[in-house]
Amino acid sequence: MKPLVLFVVVVWFTACQTSSNQALQVAAPSVIDESKVVDLTYSFDEKTIYWPTAKPFTWEKEAWGVSTGGFWYTAARYAASEHGGTHLDAPIHFGEGKQAADELPLAKLISPAVVINIVEACTKNADYLLSVEDLTNWETQNGRIPNDSIVLIHTGWGRFWGDKKQYLGTDVAGDVGNLHFPGISREAAKLLTEQRKIDAIGIDTASIDHGPSKDFMAHQILNGATIYGLENVASLERLPAKGATVIALPMKIKGGTGGPARIIALLP
Repeated sequence: MKPLVLFVVVVWFTACQTSSNQALQVAAPSVIDESKVVDLTYSFDEKTIYWPTAKPFTWEKEAWGVSTGGFWYTAARYAASEHGGTHLDAPIHFGEGKQAADELPLAKLISPAVVINIVEACTKNADYLLSVEDLTNWETQNGRIPNDSIVLIHTGWGRFWGDKKQYLGTDVAGDVGNLHFPGISREAAKLLTEQRKIDAIGIDTASIDHGPSKDFMAHQILNGATIYGLENVASLERLPAKGATVIALPMKIKGGTGGPARIIALLP
């Protein structure tokens, strides 16, 4: 049974060694064990990787320096497509009538995480698809994928972040015919939607569908089942197979099909 996730997060930030009469008091920031907080988010800048047809991230200074009033003042503007860098795909992205980014309940954005490691297979095949066997092998070792969890697929593709050609398979703007990176098979997506009860799926590549996909079937199946996606997730090698809690908070764009997300993990 899934605990009240917001309460869990508050308790996690409580000092572990407090006496019983202090157990419900939130600890001062100085007692947070930073070694157990993992940032799963890439910074957004001019090098952030976006889909070849998407508008890239832009940031420019509006004011920068000492103002006419004699005090320091800075401000800047940014713009980008919803789907690029570390971001969330709302169910409406490929699911007609499904939830938009601002409609996702917080309880689904803060969930226990499982990490399925397929690095070895992806090293041998850049277009590898997560299989049903990969899922069942994980469960043989770790137990059934918990209800209301976030399933994260670790392909090892994060090692290519910053090199668009290696990461996507092409560095040519608009080129969607030469994309190569791992993703999730139709069969695995169907198992996760029909035989398991998960909140979200995440991956350390540009898409939950592999590069050569033309029908984006993993998106269709998962988003169609009101399961949101997380893409370009960083540092999955730092997470255990199970036991971590993930907080994935997207920009709250009203009606948004997705948006930039700050994703962190709390280690057990």
